[in-house]
Amino acid sequence: MQIYRQFDQLPAAAAPVVATIGNFDGVHLGHQSVIAEVIARARALSGQSLAITFDPHPARVLRPEQPCPLLTPLPGKLELLAATGIDATLILPFTEAFCHMSARDFAANILKQAVHAAEVHEGENFRFGYRAEAGVTGEHGLEALGRQLGFAVRVYAPRSLRGGPISSSRIRSLVVAGDVNHARALLGRPFSIDSTPAPGRGYGTRYAVPTINLAPYTDLLPANGVYITTLTVGAGQHAETFEAVTNIGNRPTFGADSFAVESHLLNFHPLEGDQALTEQTPLRLTFLRRLRPEQRFSSPEALRAQILRDVAHARRYFALCRKFS
Repeated sequence: MQIYRQFDQLPAAAAPVVATIGNFDGVHLGHQSVIAEVIARARALSGQSLAITFDPHPARVLRPEQPCPLLTPLPGKLELLAATGIDATLILPFTEAFCHMSARDFAANILKQAVHAAEVHEGENFRFGYRAEAGVTGEHGLEALGRQLGFAVRVYAPRSLRGGPISSSRIRSLVVAGDVNHARALLGRPFSIDSTPAPGRGYGTRYAVPTINLAPYTDLLPANGVYITTLTVGAGQHAETFEAVTNIGNRPTFGADSFAVESHLLNFHPLEGDQALTEQTPLRLTFLRRLRPEQRFSSPEALRAQILRDVAHARRYFALCRKFS
């Protein structure tokens, strides 16, 4: 997938461009279905398929006082977009000046003049322009602007699953509630986060189970509790994935406020050579199922007994996964 960060990087208008615009946080099943249609239309027209997205997320510019943790920060989002098979992604800097652009200027200057769009595909809830002034329908909407400027517009109804729409906001709510199983159904894959080891921690042993702590993470995390997970250590040919049980929370048994994301590795072996763990080693933590909420235990011995029960539960889960895979 080609990644463009400036308009002058875009190819000259030769082949038709079929585009879709959005934040694509999570690149969920709804996003994927529209992108699949964009790719199919681009191939039918012997053209290029293009996703147009924004950095930072518009909410972080428009409502800076409100936290906006993301399902997928930009590097992960680009990786997921590339996996759809789309030809290219254009990243538009979402600045104060940009958010004051009118809907007509966006359509004329970006979609027509810069991108040379032949078709634009959007969900029916799409809003754009200053203060979200325009939608896809209406006198000044995207369809009307497309007719005036010379590009076609295809509009999609929201996809629904499990009693509600497939949307980034719904998936965020599920993750915040710890319902990673339901979030997985809407994403089309398990929810995961990318990080590095906590500074100075490397990997250690807690109650005879090897552990790795993640560095502080500022985007979306599931609710405090214990989860069946996998932890991928490293990247590329040196990456290795371990089965794990992960605790997210303040470890209340120890009293002090000591928030951590701590993974207990079930099939661990020492990492050496090119795999040796450093503070820069990429980690991908993938959430498969929630075991229980965070709780306080009467003693470290009671905590140890519960950890062993959690590990036994996780081992049964992974054994069943292997059996039916």
